[in-house]
Amino acid sequence: MSVVALTGGVAAGKSTVTEVLRGCGAFVIDADQLARQAVVPGSAALEAIVARFGSNVLLDSGELNRAGLGSLVFGNPEALADLNAIVHPQVRALYGKAVSAALGAYPDRVLVYDVPLLAEARSAAEFDLVVVVDTPAEQRVSRLMDQRGLSLEEATARVAAQATDAQRLAHADVVLDSSQSLAQTKLAARALYDALKAAWPAKLDTVARMFPSSAS
Repeated sequence: MSVVALTGGVAAGKSTVTEVLRGCGAFVIDADQLARQAVVPGSAALEAIVARFGSNVLLDSGELNRAGLGSLVFGNPEALADLNAIVHPQVRALYGKAVSAALGAYPDRVLVYDVPLLAEARSAAEFDLVVVVDTPAEQRVSRLMDQRGLSLEEATARVAAQATDAQRLAHADVVLDSSQSLAQTKLAARALYDALKAAWPAKLDTVARMFPSSAS
């Protein structure tokens, strides 16, 4: 069972890389989608969130008010840890089911787990190859300001709330530089897919040699 983990900080360009890999034929499991599935109305995770944070985190529809919950945990490490303790086990369970289903249905396709918070919530040892989409933090702050209209303070806080570049890169088998143009990032992503497909599933170590991490 081979799985490639794809991770990167906010505004690094990971979504662009994911889109290219999917377009080339990879089967992508999205951690953010699993997190949303974990807290649907009636789920044990949502009930636990309400018990911990109060019913104000619910919309009138009974769905989770993500923005409201985010405002409660952002900048509050204890609250964030409590939330993660509720959600992450459920996401792990859903991930296991998704991997089993994908391998059963598409045994020959490159399997990618798009997981933004790998450095914060998962172990690199769980995956056969870890790809980090990397743009320096300062540049990601600028992108958040330019592309999402955040203030300097907001953008800096958003980047600081995640793992540092060094922490993320410490997990990397492969580093995909996304600090250049969008076109260059897409070209690099296509080259990565070609390498993954050629090595799939038993020779992924050759991909790490072709696209080395900064620690290699």
